[in-house]
Amino acid sequence: MTYTPYFVHGADRPARWLITCDHATNHVPEFAGGGDLGLPRADMERHIAYDVGAYEVAKLLGGMLDAPVVASNFSRLVIDPNRGEDDPTLLMKLYDGTIIPANRHAGAAELTERLEKCYRPYHRALARLAERPGTVIVSIHSFTRQLRGREPRPWEIGILFPEGERFSPFVIEELKREDAFCTGVNQPYTGHLPGDAIETHATKPGRPNTLVELRNDLIAEHSGQHAWAGHLARILPRALDASGL
Repeated sequence: MTYTPYFVHGADRPARWLITCDHATNHVPEFAGGGDLGLPRADMERHIAYDVGAYEVAKLLGGMLDAPVVASNFSRLVIDPNRGEDDPTLLMKLYDGTIIPANRHAGAAELTERLEKCYRPYHRALARLAERPGTVIVSIHSFTRQLRGREPRPWEIGILFPEGERFSPFVIEELKREDAFCTGVNQPYTGHLPGDAIETHATKPGRPNTLVELRNDLIAEHSGQHAWAGHLARILPRALDASGL
């Protein structure tokens, strides 16, 4: 069976939105460590391997907004598509206290293979979909409620954006207007890094965008996924109308 490094849903949907999911699955292709990074299954089900629940929210949101969705089909531990190609964390060897055995001694040849077979095909697909006039990119991610040895995070949703981004402040205002969610502004971390997916496909080309982080315990099950997709499908169009973009 031929390996597919990304999924596209609804490529011909007409809405301006493009929904992306950089860390959609925990799949490890056969060419990467024989399909096994050397971690216990429990670790591969954690946030270190993928954004729990984010892919399901992205697909539901795409359907609700009548918008295309593009998602990666490889674990962020194979290679992280939300990093620039020169980022030292592109191929993680340690994450949230867990050593990644198959990455520990990975060299340049292995990195190049993962770039060619996973990272670059995903980015080419995202770039093709983003070329439509007027595209607004919404990147769906999730975060864990508590990192090992850290305090619990209070936020239910975070909106991440670089200084000067034009759309995200309107999303934040609409979330505040709802007065129902604990919203982080560039929390639980600043999500913009040089060469990341949003900078590459949105910031540099001048496309309106926002990066949404949802707390993964809230979207681990279908009911939460559907509820949060519904919240976003209601809030995002109002924010876009208010922005005038």
